[in-house]
Amino acid sequence: MSGSSPRPSYAALFHIPHASRTFAAALTGRLSYGLVSLAMMLTTTHATGSLAAAGTVMALFGAASMFLSPARAALIDRHGARHTLIPMSSLYAGLLTAFAVTAWRPGAPALAIGALAVAAGACTPPLGPTMRTVWSRLVPNEALLRRAYSLDGVLEEILFVSGPLIVGAVVQGAPPAAAVALSALLVWSGTLAFVMSPPVADIRPATVKTARTGRRWQGGRALARPVVVALGVGLSLGAVDLLVVAFAEQHHHRAATAAWVLAALSLGSALGGLLNGAADGRLSPGARLPLTAGGLGLALLAAAFAPSLGTLTVAVACAGFFVAPALTTSYLVADATAPAGFRTQAGAWVNTAVNAGSSGGAAAVGLLLGRLSLGWCFAISGAASLTAALVTLRTAPTAPRGPGRSCCRTMPTPASS
Repeated sequence: MSGSSPRPSYAALFHIPHASRTFAAALTGRLSYGLVSLAMMLTTTHATGSLAAAGTVMALFGAASMFLSPARAALIDRHGARHTLIPMSSLYAGLLTAFAVTAWRPGAPALAIGALAVAAGACTPPLGPTMRTVWSRLVPNEALLRRAYSLDGVLEEILFVSGPLIVGAVVQGAPPAAAVALSALLVWSGTLAFVMSPPVADIRPATVKTARTGRRWQGGRALARPVVVALGVGLSLGAVDLLVVAFAEQHHHRAATAAWVLAALSLGSALGGLLNGAADGRLSPGARLPLTAGGLGLALLAAAFAPSLGTLTVAVACAGFFVAPALTTSYLVADATAPAGFRTQAGAWVNTAVNAGSSGGAAAVGLLLGRLSLGWCFAISGAASLTAALVTLRTAPTAPRGPGRSCCRTMPTPASS
């Protein structure tokens, strides 16, 4: 296999049997998530004429999707991917379609729209965590797995950048609800193609023995380190979005200018993710975990002293350089510490921590703005990631333990597979 070289390239991932087909299908389904938030918000505003109603609906949808993510991932580990994802995606797509039909024209009742949004959020298929589980099964060594997770994270970020652009194109000639319907079609068709691929069929229900091991694992601290880092990164990122807008307004720039600063954040993250995946791996994921979180925190502390928008853009781009590596490493450590049959749940906990942190960071900085200077707000956002880095340093295991794959040393590269 191509992954047998000491430093395999990203291209080696697509020499693995079925990897290209499976990954393309997962990305198709995950593109739905790049569309759905903006599409639902515009649809609710169009149907009710109320931005407040749209905000409430989106908060309910996001909360249901976020906090039930580990439970949905547990169903996949317990019953197998095919038996779980097909009904889950069908129900989710059906509820999104019902949402689109109900809110197609103005005058739709906000209560019905909200109920459908909550129900849809509760059924969101965890395609990202499941794809990472597939990668951990397909890829035989840590060096290539790091490339797989890095590429996965970078392309996911591109999906979330391109999704709103697609929504904008759709609403030029159709009601916003058409974009919700498109999101439903993407997630259903992508998930169906995904579960039909042979690697996904291999994600089978956990055995009784594995379930007992999983209960012991869930009671330990192995998963705490990647979840804490993901939470810290989410808190920082949730704060940065609003802080950049506030900085642009304070320095008499148009609010739209903030989009360029946030684009620099995404560009820095993509570059950092690709370079992290291509690194030689001398540091284990466990050792990289606090370093990447700490780098993000220090860059945001530097942003606190930015005198102009140009300087802020550079500081934010430097912060972005650590985002994808921090999250990729969190997923790697979670996967390495989870026993077989529980890796989807491990990835879902990391994913939930990022999203919860992002929501909490945005809410917290919204309360702090006007009470503290922007410099202090940027410093506090950086402190969230720095605190996460310090916590992971203090809780670092002294030796590999637990039933999962070791994350504390580089795995040897096999000669063949």
